[in-house]
Amino acid sequence: MIVHMDKAKLILPVSILAAAVLISGSFIYTASKKDSAGGNADAGALEANMLKNVKPVTQSDHVRGATNPKIVVVEYSDTECPFCKVFHAAMQRIVSEYPNDVAWVYRHFPLAQLHPKAFKESVATECAAALGGNEMFWKYTDRLLEVTPSNNGLDPAELPNIAEYVGLDREEFTTCLAKGDHDEKIQAHINEAIDVGARGTPFSVIIAGNDRIPVPGALPYESMKEAVETLLEK
Repeated sequence: MIVHMDKAKLILPVSILAAAVLISGSFIYTASKKDSAGGNADAGALEANMLKNVKPVTQSDHVRGATNPKIVVVEYSDTECPFCKVFHAAMQRIVSEYPNDVAWVYRHFPLAQLHPKAFKESVATECAAALGGNEMFWKYTDRLLEVTPSNNGLDPAELPNIAEYVGLDREEFTTCLAKGDHDEKIQAHINEAIDVGARGTPFSVIIAGNDRIPVPGALPYESMKEAVETLLEK
């Protein structure tokens, strides 16, 4: 079962992040969180070689921050996950404070079992990008995560309202949303997230040089900042 990851249960200590830079082999994390059905989900073992399945950053990606980064954070996210909302705010601060060092790459991982509305919201963000480029993708995604109550709570009627709010043409956006042209890209991101070892959201991989460090869950801003500082000093 795939669940969204509780920030309180799935925080990786900065010491583990720092050690992971130096250690090869398996990265193991264990988590227990009650899902909406009241059961428990074991995140299980994350094999280091699965992190090699993170695809290289290309022009089709949505990137925020440094153009020649020392650290890249690839996040697999679900717009209806409340912990993704928390982590999004943390990453906004990180890229703002390290504009020349950190790049943030956003990839889609809507969890259909928990949040049936999230896939369409991912399409909406891709429509924003198609109509307004990378900057508009981030404006739209920022606003969506700002207004959604999370846990599948956003009214789909709000999607064109958000588009209008960030400066997109409402009619063009609505047409794009109905076409489904971006479904294949989103599904490819989902497949990649699973191949990488993601079993919930948010799931991120910190890439620093040749090292790939998993971050399962919503690492708080303070811990993320300390991890960045540790890696920059390496």
